[in-house]
Amino acid sequence: MAAWSSKSTFAVRLLTNMSFSPRYSSSYEVVIAGGGTGGISVGARLARALGKDKVAIIEPSNDHYYQPMWTMVGAGLKTLSATRSAMSDVMPSGVKWIQNSVGKFNPEENTVQLASGEEISYKYLVVAMGMNLHFEKIKGLPDAFETPGVCSNYSPTTVLKTLEALKNFKEGNAIFTFPASPIKCPGAPQKIMYLADEYLSKHGKRDKANIMFNSAGAGIFAVKKYAESLTKVVTDRNIATNFGLNLVEVKPDTKEAVFAKLANPEETETYRYEMLHITPPMATAEAIRDSTLADAAGFVDVQSKTTQHKKFQNVFALGDCTNLPTSRTAAAVACQNKILTANLLSHRESRPQTMVYDGYTSCPLLTSSNSCILAEFDYNLEPLETFPVNQGKERRTMYSVKSTLLPFVYWNMLLKGRWGGPGFYRKLMHFGMSK
Repeated sequence: MAAWSSKSTFAVRLLTNMSFSPRYSSSYEVVIAGGGTGGISVGARLARALGKDKVAIIEPSNDHYYQPMWTMVGAGLKTLSATRSAMSDVMPSGVKWIQNSVGKFNPEENTVQLASGEEISYKYLVVAMGMNLHFEKIKGLPDAFETPGVCSNYSPTTVLKTLEALKNFKEGNAIFTFPASPIKCPGAPQKIMYLADEYLSKHGKRDKANIMFNSAGAGIFAVKKYAESLTKVVTDRNIATNFGLNLVEVKPDTKEAVFAKLANPEETETYRYEMLHITPPMATAEAIRDSTLADAAGFVDVQSKTTQHKKFQNVFALGDCTNLPTSRTAAAVACQNKILTANLLSHRESRPQTMVYDGYTSCPLLTSSNSCILAEFDYNLEPLETFPVNQGKERRTMYSVKSTLLPFVYWNMLLKGRWGGPGFYRKLMHFGMSK
């Protein structure tokens, strides 16, 4: 027994000190960087086309969120838990989940280095890493979130503070900001403003509130048709719009927000606030910005019609991290995931890439808890509407589309790689007379 005990102890020590290979392969047919909407939907499509364990998704998070619903969470219309699913539950069947972060892209060598130091090689790379929030670029943040009235619907850790701010509102300025940087879901900063207007009206506080939209943008919306409708909304509801202002500092001790004038950045305007909803500056991940995949602005440099990289033919990208010249929304990703997958598979088989992206994107602009303007448009900022009605008008039916239909499509179709946008239904509803 003593001899056996000695041998077993030695074996345990030997096994403990041995260096084991990682729990995943070091090479895949396709590596997808990012497990958000784009990465999961493309992964599902490619796994079906290529077979089991040919596709890997690099994603560190345990949770996957349906972020378009956070506007409604902030207004108390939905719960945060309704927007969350475990990442393991949405990860496509047949895909290898590498639960790690991207440390470095090496497209010249067809490899991705993980944050852990391990290297993964690929034949094809899909970049779908979205954009990161940078609250810290605003002086006084993120610490100011621990003080009354400061909130943001853009993060699961701050979205509930929006409802708290509405509940605690007494009187004064309710300010909603829009930054100078590109952002995801650019309609969201004003959606919560309209819902806040309704909330304060229902609770008898609206006459004590001065609601303001302080935006770094030049106007309320980029598409003329919807801009005209939204201008009427803010006018009718006595909401002030101040354009060309970029939030640069929050002073919670005095409840002041400092904005730089874009026309003259050295000049600032300071506003007192009772409620301050912040849309933070955003940027792509450092791994993208530091790589040869990026353009001068730090976004993945892709062909606008095919989503293929301009320099590296075996690299494709979609979503918020790209320089595709359209609004960054889940609806845009819904179209891009189908087009990207088809073009990647065509390139892999040395066939022409025939799928073309026209820049379709959509922004359901909630104007109350029972009305919505459903903006849909293309690269040319021309309306590209699905339904055979004027979607520039506030409608209860469009609210139902936003609150009920789109979440169903997201969880049950888009993430499973079975939704490529409403193009077919648009043609059907317009009797084939629409794109």
